[in-house]
Amino acid sequence: MTALVIEVRGLSKTYPGGTQALRPTDLTITNGIFALVGPNGSGKTTFMRMLATLLEPTSGTAAIDGHDIRRDRLAIRRMLGYLPQDFGLYPSLTVDEHLDYIALLSDMPSAAARREAIDQVMAQTNLGNLRRRRVGELSGGMRQRLGVAQAILASPQLLIIDEPTAGLDPEERIRIRGLLAELGGDRVIILSTHIVADVEATADSVAILHLGQMLFTGTTEDLRARSRGRVWMVEVPRERLHEMKERCIFTGVYRVGEKMHIRVVADAVDEPVVEAVEPTLEDAYLDVMGLAMGANDAA
Repeated sequence: MTALVIEVRGLSKTYPGGTQALRPTDLTITNGIFALVGPNGSGKTTFMRMLATLLEPTSGTAAIDGHDIRRDRLAIRRMLGYLPQDFGLYPSLTVDEHLDYIALLSDMPSAAARREAIDQVMAQTNLGNLRRRRVGELSGGMRQRLGVAQAILASPQLLIIDEPTAGLDPEERIRIRGLLAELGGDRVIILSTHIVADVEATADSVAILHLGQMLFTGTTEDLRARSRGRVWMVEVPRERLHEMKERCIFTGVYRVGEKMHIRVVADAVDEPVVEAVEPTLEDAYLDVMGLAMGANDAA
């Protein structure tokens, strides 16, 4: 597949009643996995639904491979695979029958073409041994893999997935992450998540959203670099934990005998420092979010 470019210019959404779900946003997305991370209600789903031409922007627009999301909806939908967090499946059909029906809806009239496409996505999503299983009998992780399979049936250039690992057990979460990493090599994948480990495992670039505002956009290494030199492992008595929380951003708490070792993000610390540590993506994310919430509190 050729490289796909998404240009977002001034895109925003305000719902009736005045709720500003997404403030005017400019960014460029290219091939690879682009992760939107932030708490529930931050605007992630609103942003993705606008790119998927399912929600009309209030202002601004975006162009996907030169096609405007306001004017060229049909052209965009032909290159799009979309998997919302809550997606519909047909529980009485087998996995094979379900995918065959989705392929028909995706304008694949040829039985041979449908069979080829289904076999390919079953292999990619490790569903081959579930071909005859009824959809209603699948576990949550199996259903999620089936959702991904139906989203990529038509080999879309753009894949948009909302919270792909929410509610999954650790084994299935790792499997979905691996699948997304494989799929992201020759297309654009936009995924939303509130699980930073998903971003660390899969994403090439990331955007952090809070209250409809993009607080950060860049590569995952760019995000870590923001907090480099500001992450510390500090030793404090347990009775001082609450006091420290008022002054620092906590990213981890560990008990060591009678003392507590806490991982904090701060410009400097007064407590005994066990060591200065290299920031993880979670440290950097909590740093960005903590600074934003501190600014909001000050305002």
